[in-house]
Amino acid sequence: MAQEMSDVTNTPVVLHPPTEPRTDATKDRIVRAAAKLFLARSYHSVGVNEICEAAKVKKGSFYHFFESKSDLAIAVIDHHARAMWRMLDEHERAARGPVNKMRATAQVTRTVHEGLVKVFGRVVGCPLGNLALELATTADEAGKHAANVLAEWEARIAGHGRDAEEVGLLAPGTDPDELAHVIIATMQGMILLAKVSNSAVTPIYEAMDRAIDHGVRRI
Repeated sequence: MAQEMSDVTNTPVVLHPPTEPRTDATKDRIVRAAAKLFLARSYHSVGVNEICEAAKVKKGSFYHFFESKSDLAIAVIDHHARAMWRMLDEHERAARGPVNKMRATAQVTRTVHEGLVKVFGRVVGCPLGNLALELATTADEAGKHAANVLAEWEARIAGHGRDAEEVGLLAPGTDPDELAHVIIATMQGMILLAKVSNSAVTPIYEAMDRAIDHGVRRI
C-alpha cells in the first residue's frame, strides 16, 4: 500500500507535445505525484507547478482534470482510501472472528507505515490524517473529505465491535463505538508522535493492539 499511497509511476521522462493526450493515465500520474509530494512535505507547501513538473504534465492537463489543488487533494484522499479499503478487505477476510477483524486495522497500519518509512526514509505521518489535520481549521472541502474517510474507517471498526459484543467477546461496559474511537485516536496520536520524533513505527500498532485488548473480555 505504501507504494500505492506514495509513488509516482515509473514513466520515462519525455518532452510532451503541445497536444498532450489527456488520458486517465495522465490523471493518475498527477494524483500519484501529488500524493507523494503531500507526504514528503505538506499540502500547503506544494504548488500546482511543482505537481505538474513531478507528474511530467503541462499545466493545461492539470486543469483539464482538476479545477483546483483542493479538487486534486480530494482525488488524493480517494486514492489513499481505495488502497486502505483494499488492504482492510484482504486482512478482514483472512481474520477469524470480529475481534481479529478489529485487529486488522493495526496490521494494516503496520504494513503501511513500515512501507512508507522504506519509501521516504523517515516517518511521514498518516496519509489521511495529515490532510485532515492540516486543513481542519480552513474552509477547504478536502479537509472535510479526509475527516469523513477517517470517520468511515472508525465506523467500520465499530461494526466489528458490535459483532463482538453480540457474541460476548467485549469486556463488560465496553461501548463498541467508543472502542473504535479510541483505536483510531490511538493510531493517529501515536503516528503523530512517531512523526515529530522520527522514531520507530512499531509502538504505533502495538498501542493499537493494547487499546483493543482493553475492550476485549478476558477469557
